Amino acid sequence: PALTIKTRPGDNLMLHKALQLASPGDVIVVDAGGDLTNALIGEIMVGDAMRRQLGGIVINGAIRDAAWIRAGSFPVFAAGVTHRGPYKDGPGEINVPIAIDGMVIEPGDLMIGDDDGLLCVPHAQAQALLDAALGKQVVEARMVADIAAGTYSAPWIDETLKRLGCPIQP
Repeated sequence: PALTIKTRPGDNLMLHKALQLASPGDVIVVDAGGDLTNALIGEIMVGDAMRRQLGGIVINGAIRDAAWIRAGSFPVFAAGVTHRGPYKDGPGEINVPIAIDGMVIEPGDLMIGDDDGLLCVPHAQAQALLDAALGKQVVEARMVADIAAGTYSAPWIDETLKRLGCPIQP
């Protein structure tokens, strides 16, 4: 679940407070305007988040100590990296709705991330989206098996092209 922070670019005062407020499993999600001038976290704060057994950190801004963070297994997503340290004088807000590149994140929404990117799942929609994702996983596993067996076909491609009026030259 997301513990959200809105802060001015380059300032991590509220991030320090959020680390104190967070519960195990929480994902701290920070809207710092996407600014890459000053890092908001590094080895020390990530180490503290790990000790507190948080689920991860998402920063719409910069981090530092990137090699140390990458060498570990704690999930950290950030817009960029810089060597410059942060300000610590606010202002900011904790547990308020935020947006990162148009993705609205409410406190308590579920954050999911992997090498392909990040997703916010509104808490109220979590079960329906899980059911849909599990169904999609079954369909795609069947497609992968068909490809391996040499039996895969995709008639939907020609059907779609015909419906769209796209002529294909053989």
